[in-house]
Amino acid sequence: MAIHEVFMPALSSTMTEGKIVSWQKSPGDKIEKGETVLIVESDKADMDVESFYEGYLATIITPAGEAAPVGNTIALIAETQGEIEQAKQKAASATPATPAAVAQPVAASPVAATAVVATPTPPKNRRIIASPRARKLAKELNLDLATLTGSGPNGRIIAEDVETASGRPAAVQTPSQIPAPAVSKPMTAPTPATVPLGQVAPMNTLQNAVVRNMTASLSVPVFRVGYTITTDGLDQLYKQLKSKGVTMTALLAKAVAMTLQKHPILNASYVENGIQYRAGINIAIAVAMPDGGLITPVLKNADQIDLYSLSRTWKDLVERSRAKQLQPDEYSSGTFTLSNLGMFGVDKFDAILPPGQGSILAIGASRPQLVVSADGSMAVKRQMQVNITCDHRIIYGADAATFLQSLAKLIETNVQSLTM
Repeated sequence: MAIHEVFMPALSSTMTEGKIVSWQKSPGDKIEKGETVLIVESDKADMDVESFYEGYLATIITPAGEAAPVGNTIALIAETQGEIEQAKQKAASATPATPAAVAQPVAASPVAATAVVATPTPPKNRRIIASPRARKLAKELNLDLATLTGSGPNGRIIAEDVETASGRPAAVQTPSQIPAPAVSKPMTAPTPATVPLGQVAPMNTLQNAVVRNMTASLSVPVFRVGYTITTDGLDQLYKQLKSKGVTMTALLAKAVAMTLQKHPILNASYVENGIQYRAGINIAIAVAMPDGGLITPVLKNADQIDLYSLSRTWKDLVERSRAKQLQPDEYSSGTFTLSNLGMFGVDKFDAILPPGQGSILAIGASRPQLVVSADGSMAVKRQMQVNITCDHRIIYGADAATFLQSLAKLIETNVQSLTM
């Protein structure tokens, strides 16, 4: 018999504290091994936290809506119902555990720290890893999650798996069925919750993560290079393919990824002992979150994936990022970042270099421009301004300039290669 501590887990390498979104169990509830106990908001995602052991949730120390440093005790679990009251007394008299005390017992009686695990790093033994929506749907349909095989990241059971098992398979969209972005409707930025004027609005976990990342970026010596790219061919290709589900984001990501194949230094990053050349080309793309802050979902190996798959993947990533359902690897594995404000009508801007990357490309709007050719003739062409920000410790002006030249050449003269 024992009383176990539940600690705030580290759900990512950069996480220093987590905010409890909700407790999935109430004090006194029975907890099974591998069952979700709570949902924690890490830097950029909401993630299930599960128990390795069974027992009873004796008391909650950190309630939903509050944050705790990684390693702090946030709840106590009693192995038996008879120990619940003892656990409550210990919680009332004890001070919160610090990260250094994670492995220490609560009392002299036999005590062990309750292991908790986030779904991205499942142990080798079989446990039920499922999204909250999947759990709710399985309960409604009276299905045992232990009998299902998950199709989500790391074997996570998602709602579609439950629907399929129940005989109500989710509709699978073909490329031609995926709705294309409405180009006639102007996009608007997400609006954070209204705060009375004159008051200070506390930052959420994601906004604080952005602050830390941007502050770290100030220590990197950077430079910026701008370039004008004619987009008539790109715009025409988009018009041809958008009914099949291809998005402009996928086109730009594919174009950049193919260009990076020829300029690996732009896909590299600075490390203390040299230059880290990346094995894959993973394009991270900035997305504004509805409640403030931003996140950068990643299109992995974008140079090797076809446009239709890239578009489907991007649509899924955006939906799950705004629902805070991304796994850490889906927003922290980028090797090159795109920031596109052209959809808001912005002509040009500079982007701040993300930590751990060597380059970020800022993309402005494509607009009709009167262009004078070398022979003096004039024509109206669509053009967009792009500005690249680079880490000057490993990338030099000529590197950035030749990369932009190659990108412009691909878009202006060989844009059909994006479909191959």
